[in-house]
Amino acid sequence: MDLLLFEKINGLVNNSKILDFIGIFFADYFQYFLGATLIVLFIWKKNRLMVISAAISVFLSRLVIAEIVKNIVHRARPYVILETARKIINGNTDFKSFPSGHAAIFFALAMAVYFYNKKLGIWFFVAAILMGIARIFVGVHWPTDILGGAVIGIVSGVFVRIIYSKTRGSNKQPS
Repeated sequence: MDLLLFEKINGLVNNSKILDFIGIFFADYFQYFLGATLIVLFIWKKNRLMVISAAISVFLSRLVIAEIVKNIVHRARPYVILETARKIINGNTDFKSFPSGHAAIFFALAMAVYFYNKKLGIWFFVAAILMGIARIFVGVHWPTDILGGAVIGIVSGVFVRIIYSKTRGSNKQPS
């Protein structure tokens, strides 16, 4: 199923210059837009706790959990083992594919933001999903890499929220 879904999504590469551009944008450059959005949100005092929570969630998901799993699993990226894979972005000096670090980051951000601002959190989840599909499209991840990263990111966001609630002595939503 993983191979079939990868081939369906990655097989769309080079069929449309516009689709290729959109895929490359979401896979490689959209992260800078979201990072800038978080910096702007941090400027407003009322959003600082949300941004700090998101940053901690990202740290936990990407730099701790995803790295540990990557070093245990050692799964090769699609373009490394599939002759038919069409890799259309540069980079990826790390050939370990599972879990997707990008998915871990974006889903951790989305989950953390969602706890503080439901509407903005939904937009972050949409962005995370688009980025995940784009990472498959450009040939650097398997669908299950994205799913694994998403689970790690969401769990990290929930974990940070639980720890925050316990340190505050209540289960109330932050204001």
